[in-house]
Amino acid sequence: MKKSAWILVVLLAFLAGYAGSWLQQSQSDNPTLRVASETNSIPSRVASSGLALTSFEDASAISTPTVVFIKTISTVRYESPLGWFWDFDPFGSRGKASSTGSGVIVNPDGYIVTNNHVIQGAEQITVVLNKDKKEYKAEIIGTDPSSDLALIKIDKKDLPSIVFGNSDQLNVGEWVLAVGNPFNLTSTVTAGIVSAKGRNINIVKNQFPIESFIQTDAAINPGNSGGALVNLKGELIGINTAIQSNTGSYTGYGFAIPSNIVQKIVKDFIEKGEVLRAFTGFEVSSISAQEMQELKLEKEPIKVRSVLEDSPADKAGIKSGDIIIKLGNTDIDGRSSYDEFLAYQRPNNEIPVTILHEGKERTFKLSLIDGKTQRELMMKGVVSSKYLGADFQSLNASEKGKFKISAGIRILNIKRGGAISQMGLAEGFVVLRYNGKVYDAPEDLIAAMEGSSGSMKIEGMDARGNKQSFSFFRY
Repeated sequence: MKKSAWILVVLLAFLAGYAGSWLQQSQSDNPTLRVASETNSIPSRVASSGLALTSFEDASAISTPTVVFIKTISTVRYESPLGWFWDFDPFGSRGKASSTGSGVIVNPDGYIVTNNHVIQGAEQITVVLNKDKKEYKAEIIGTDPSSDLALIKIDKKDLPSIVFGNSDQLNVGEWVLAVGNPFNLTSTVTAGIVSAKGRNINIVKNQFPIESFIQTDAAINPGNSGGALVNLKGELIGINTAIQSNTGSYTGYGFAIPSNIVQKIVKDFIEKGEVLRAFTGFEVSSISAQEMQELKLEKEPIKVRSVLEDSPADKAGIKSGDIIIKLGNTDIDGRSSYDEFLAYQRPNNEIPVTILHEGKERTFKLSLIDGKTQRELMMKGVVSSKYLGADFQSLNASEKGKFKISAGIRILNIKRGGAISQMGLAEGFVVLRYNGKVYDAPEDLIAAMEGSSGSMKIEGMDARGNKQSFSFFRY
C-alpha cells in the first residue's frame, strides 16, 4: 500500500478524570557484601594522627577511599541537518563522546556499583581509584534501567569496600554525607540532612520503573552520579542519582537510591547474573483526596488500575478499583512504598495482599511472577500493523469495567515515522470510536484505519483515562 500523508487538522483534548530490611548475607562462595553488623575502621593514616575527629571526619575518612572516578567513551549520533526522515545521512552524524561519573566499591574483589545512566551505551569504561590514581578497564557485570543501577568490575583485589547500612532505619532529619569523585578530583564530600524518604519523581524512563528515593539537601552536582550517600558511621545508605534543578546544578534537592534496594540488586547480579524482578500481575495508580476522605483513610494507599487477565492476581480475585493497603507486613502509603516493597522480592515469593474492596477489608495470598511472564500477559492478544507503525490490543474485562465502556483498543509500541506517530497519538492511547464506530477487535480497527481516506476522527482516552478527540485528513 502506498504510504499516504496524514495531516492533523484539529486537536481537541478534554481532561476528565483523575489526573529491605529482608536482605541477609549469603553464606556461599560468591563474592560477599559488607553489611552494617561489621565494624567500620578509620584508615590508619587518620587514626594515627592523634587528632580528635568529628563524626563528619570519621564518616569521610571511612567512605572516601571506596568512591571512584568513572569515565566512559561511547559513539553518539548527532542531529542531522536533514532531519530524522533520512535513513542515510551523507554528512555523517556519528562521533565519539566521553562522559564521567562516580562509583562505589562494594566488594574488595573489584565490584563497583554506579548509576546505569553513567555507563549506558559505553564502549569503554575506565575506573580511577581514589587512593593511588591508577586506572583500570572495567567490564559490565549487569545493568538495571528500571532502578538506574549498574554493576561493573575491575581486575584488582584487596580494595577498600564500603559497608552497607540499613536504609529502612534512616530517619528524616538525620545527618548524611554525599561522597563523589567528579572530574577526577580525588573526592568531594558535602553534608546535609535527610529531607524525605520514599520520593517518586518520575525520572526513571522505563516500562517498569522503581522509584523510592531518599531526598537530601546535601549538595549533589553533575559528576557525583553513582557516588555514595553515607550516614555518620560511614555506612552506605544510598547511591546518589539525581538532582532537581532548572539549571542542571545543585539548588537544594538531591535524590539517592536506598541502600537496601542497591544491596538486593547487586547481590542478584553477583549470584544470579541478572536482576530477579517480581511483579504482582496488576497495575496501580494513586487515589484522589476525595476517595481518601470517603474511605476515611489516614494514609495514602494505591488503587488497582487494571488486572492482567490470567495472572495470579486475576485468579486470586483482585479487581480493578481495589485499594491496596498492605503488602506482606508493609503498610502501603503511596506508589514509592509499593515499588520499594517489590524491589526486595523475587519471583515465586508468596505474599499476603490486604485490600479494601467496596469498603470491606480482605486478604489474598498472591504468588509473584517474573518479568517475562508479566510482559507475555501484557502483550496477550496484540496485533501489529507495519503500515500504521504500532501494535493494537483489546482492553480486557477488568479494564472495560474500570472505565465503564463496552469496547476499546489500546495502542502500544508506536514506531517513529509511522502513521500513528504522525497523528500524534501517545503510547497507551485507547481508541473508543473511529469515524463514529466502536471496534472490539484490533484487526477490524487496523483494516478500517489502513483503508480510510479523506476526513477522519478518532475518539478515545489517554493512559490515565482522560478523554481526547483527534481529527485528521488523509490524502
